[in-house]
Amino acid sequence: MGRGKIEIKRIENSTNRQVTYSKRRNGILKKAREIHILCGAEIALVIFSSTGKMSEYISPPGPTTLIKILDKYQKTSGKKLWDAKHEYLSSELDRIKKENDNMQIELRHLKGEDINSLNAKELIPIEEALQNGLSKVRDKKSDIWRMMRKNDCLRKRTSASVTTCILWKLAGMIEKWKMDIIKKEGTILLRCHSPSVFSQSSLIYRRVNSTKYHLP
Repeated sequence: MGRGKIEIKRIENSTNRQVTYSKRRNGILKKAREIHILCGAEIALVIFSSTGKMSEYISPPGPTTLIKILDKYQKTSGKKLWDAKHEYLSSELDRIKKENDNMQIELRHLKGEDINSLNAKELIPIEEALQNGLSKVRDKKSDIWRMMRKNDCLRKRTSASVTTCILWKLAGMIEKWKMDIIKKEGTILLRCHSPSVFSQSSLIYRRVNSTKYHLP
C-alpha cells in the first residue's frame, strides 16, 4: 500500500512544524551537496527558519564564492541585486585587494624573493628603495646612539653631583663633631683647673687612702 499524499499547507503545531523544517532542510542540503559532487555545479543555498536561524551551503567553498555566484546570477538574469552604493563598495573592495596584492609583491621583491623574472630596469627602483631604507636605518641608529651617550653623560653628572653633595655633608658633620669635642675638652680643662675641683679631688684622695689600708 503506497503512502498517502500529504497536503501542503502550514503546520499549525509549532513542535511538528519545527520537526518537519529540520527534516526538509537537511534533505535540501543533502541534495545540494550531491548535485555539486555529481555534476560539479556551483551552488549558493541559504535558508532562514521562521525564527530567523540561518542554514547555508556554498560550493565550491571559499569566502568569495557566494559573491561570485550572485554576480553571475545578476549578469545572467538581468536582475539588479546591488544598488549604486553596494556597487561602489564592491569596486572599492576590489581596488583595495589589488593594491594589497601589489604591496605583497613589492615586499617580496624587497626581501630578494621572486626577482629572477625581473629585468634590469625593474630592479633599479627596488635597489633605490633598499638604499634609501638602509640610509634611514643608519640615521636612526646614529640618533639612538647619540641619545644613549647623552643619557649616560647626564647619569654620570648626576651621580657625581650626588656624591659631591654627600661628601660636603659628611665634611660638615665631621667639622661639627670636632667643634663639639673641642668645646667639651675645653669645659673639662676649665673645671679641672678650678680650686673647688682641686680641693674636692684631694678630699676624695685622702678618703680613699684612709680606707685602703684600714683593717676591720
